[in-house]
Amino acid sequence: MTITLITAFLLSYLAGAIPFGLLFSRAVGKDVREEGSGNIGATNVNRVLGKKLGIMTLLCDVAKGYLPVYLVATMLPQAENRQLLIALCGLATVLGHMFPVYLGFKGGKGVATALGVFLYFSPLSILLALFVFIAVVVTSGFVSAGSLVASGLIPLFIWFFAGSTSTVLIALVIAALIWVKHSSNIKRLIQGEEKSWKKKGSA
Repeated sequence: MTITLITAFLLSYLAGAIPFGLLFSRAVGKDVREEGSGNIGATNVNRVLGKKLGIMTLLCDVAKGYLPVYLVATMLPQAENRQLLIALCGLATVLGHMFPVYLGFKGGKGVATALGVFLYFSPLSILLALFVFIAVVVTSGFVSAGSLVASGLIPLFIWFFAGSTSTVLIALVIAALIWVKHSSNIKRLIQGEEKSWKKKGSA
């Protein structure tokens, strides 16, 4: 079990660490880290490079969260402590995106990759979280606020619909990491300095 867990965890981490946003920006002769907010995630790619590459980044970041977890679950149906193994691999993909070895451990905020992980954990939870995210973004104008509220509620939704202790605990860890990565956004929101997504140059 230990060898299986370590191998699955490392492979999930390496998959999550693939910086699709940066790869897409380099494909068009730019470095997304040097423009906008400097983030490699879909929001900044959309802002800097346009909707097409922004959507592509979003889909790829979601996929790299979903696929490793799905593959582990499919390939190891009889694994000991299977639910814990699957949940830890989900955490690994998010850690990979946030702290990618390929980029000196300086990555994105993990929202889209976490979305992919949570999509496997509990699709119904994602539907509710997306509704919350959209509602908060539309009413507040801040993508960061939507991400924070939705990610904060996800563990509760997963607990209600899925019920697996290990899954809920890992969801709590992922949500906490997302909040930590959004610390600068939280500070700006508190100080009233966070710019609306509707305005050019928002963070």
